[in-house]
Amino acid sequence: MFTPLILPNGSILPNRLAKAAMEENMADAGQLPGPALHSLYRSWALGGTGLLITGNVMIDGRAVTGPGGVVLEAGTPLESFKLWAQAARANGTQVWMQINHPGRQVMANLGGNAWAPSAVALDMGKHSKMFAQPIEMTPAQIAEVVARFAATAHAAEQAGFNGVELHAAHGYLISQFLSPLTNQRKDEWGGSLPNRARLLLEVVRAVRRRVSAGFSVAVKLNSADFQRGGFSEDDAGQVVLLLNELDVDMIELSGGSYESPAMQGRTADGRTLAREAYFLEFAAKLAAVARMPVMTTGGIARAEVVEQVLASGVAVAGIATALAEVPDLPQQWRAGHAPAALPPPVTWKDKTMTALATMALVKRRMRALAAGRSEARRYSPMFTLIVDQLRTMRLTKRYRAWLQQYPTST
Repeated sequence: MFTPLILPNGSILPNRLAKAAMEENMADAGQLPGPALHSLYRSWALGGTGLLITGNVMIDGRAVTGPGGVVLEAGTPLESFKLWAQAARANGTQVWMQINHPGRQVMANLGGNAWAPSAVALDMGKHSKMFAQPIEMTPAQIAEVVARFAATAHAAEQAGFNGVELHAAHGYLISQFLSPLTNQRKDEWGGSLPNRARLLLEVVRAVRRRVSAGFSVAVKLNSADFQRGGFSEDDAGQVVLLLNELDVDMIELSGGSYESPAMQGRTADGRTLAREAYFLEFAAKLAAVARMPVMTTGGIARAEVVEQVLASGVAVAGIATALAEVPDLPQQWRAGHAPAALPPPVTWKDKTMTALATMALVKRRMRALAAGRSEARRYSPMFTLIVDQLRTMRLTKRYRAWLQQYPTST
């Protein structure tokens, strides 16, 4: 796990351990990264992780996954982003910015856009009304999204990041285009898998045209979305073959969406996932046909599981919650220690509330790390969810005020 990895573009990851993306929801005023994010990423860099992948950075301020999300567009001031990259690279670590458009997975109370391949609303049961009603994108809007991904990647390079990860998983916009459940278009952007993958491929090409050869471009892809009739593991294999023909430096395999949160270990189609390294079986199969290194994430928290991942042919092990719990986990493993690095799972009957509480616990832990409180603590899921909802209400008010100033001519 501590062996360096040379990527296709020639850049080198110092080891095979990556901090996978987690939704921080910690932006300062103006949807910019501030001292809290700088401090958080410096702690991970000093903890020995070779690659840090940020949480969602949004390519369009009118469409965010949460009101505390960071937004980076053409013309966004870069000083705070430069400080973020500098902090994250403090230990020779590489830092990649995960860039994303949420598509239909936008909360209704945020007041932004819910663009989607088709006007198919989220099915979250009694919680469905929490999300905005999606609208089917026009070809001009699709072209705008492609250009926005490229502009954000260019800005990330200017700010000092080593690469970007294009989020094409977890039910966000590119993932929505890939899935036949959410993409019911009859034009060149829908129907066959090559058509459904067209947006992803066009985004990769556009980003590559705007960044230097040594700047890494990765793709986060679902191994499956774990919904009956949705994006399957066979589809994922075909998309990997299409990406083989482009300049992609890594593929991260994950899975699931808001409707089927497999990334939290739960599926909607009844399939049982492994207790740790949820997607390893899928990732190992895809690594066998991928020309670029493959990374997998999902529940990894022990050194022996990392070694199992690497032995399967997967090049990088992505660690998320465990690094929120123990930010210097790689250093501890190198020293021969094996700390318990996962909090007890939330086991409520309501799956949506369980997912919200699980995310709230991780975000609370990250805020503690950013404030310099690295000691492990056990939080009440219910109290933490309530605090998170109150905090989200305050951030929503701030975001909506910021959105009022957003230019309408973009």
